[in-house]
Amino acid sequence: MEIQLLGCVEARARSGDKLPLPHGTKLLLAALAWTPGAFVADETLIERVWQERRPQHPRDALYIQATRLRKALRADGQRTDGFELVRKRGGYVLAIDERCVDTARFRALVRQAQHDARAGDTEAALGLYGRALELWRGEPLSDVRTAWAETARVTLRREHREALIGSTELYLRSGRHEECLPQLHWLAEMHPFDEKVTGLLMLALHRGGRQADALHCFQALRLRMVDLLGCEPGPDLRSLHARVLARDPRLRIGSAYATSA
Repeated sequence: MEIQLLGCVEARARSGDKLPLPHGTKLLLAALAWTPGAFVADETLIERVWQERRPQHPRDALYIQATRLRKALRADGQRTDGFELVRKRGGYVLAIDERCVDTARFRALVRQAQHDARAGDTEAALGLYGRALELWRGEPLSDVRTAWAETARVTLRREHREALIGSTELYLRSGRHEECLPQLHWLAEMHPFDEKVTGLLMLALHRGGRQADALHCFQALRLRMVDLLGCEPGPDLRSLHARVLARDPRLRIGSAYATSA
C-alpha cells in the first residue's frame, strides 16, 4: 500500500494500480494519512473533512466514510497488505507503516540528509535530498480544497523550500554550482522576496563567472522590495552584494554564505 499526498491524493496497491476513491473518502484518507499511526479524534476528522458544510449528523457521516474507505482499500475482497483503519473510542487510527505515506517518507529522508550533512558526508546527504525531492508530484493535496488542506499545504511548501535550500547549500559547498542553478532559478521565481534564495543564486552565479547576473539579481530584488514593501534588503544580502561587486576572493568554493531563512 502506498498513499500519496504530495500531489493528488492517491492510494496504490502493491501492484502499483491506483485504487478508486470517492471524493469524500479521499478527504478522510488525507486527514488520517497526515499523521499515520496516530489517533485522530472524530471532531478533528469532521473539522478537516467538512469544515464549511458540516452534515446534519457528522459522526454518522464519518462512520459511513470510514466504512467506504475500508472497502475501497481492499483488493479482490482481501484486506490491503499493511493497512488497517482502526476504530477507537472517540476517533480512528490509520494503522499503516509510515514509510507507506509519501509525506512521512519525505520527512524521514530530509532528517537523515541533514544528519549526514552535519556529519560531513555530503554525497550521502545529496542522495537523500534527491530521493526526498523526487517524491513531489506537484502541489500537495492538490485535489483537496478545504481550509485544513490549505494549512497543510503551507506547511509542506515550507518544508519543500527548506529541503531545496539544504541541498543547494551542499552543492555550493562542494563546488557544483552549475548543477543547482536550475533549482535556484525556480526557487527565486517561486519566492521573489526571499533573501536567502536570492543570496544563494547570487553566489552560484558569481562562482560560475557571471558577476553581472549575480549583481542583477540583487538589484531586481532591491527594486521589488523598495517598490512593493517599502524597505531595503537586509544586511547579510547587502554585504554579499558588496563582496560580489569587489570580487572578494573569500567567496571561493567552500566558503559559507548565511542569511536569515
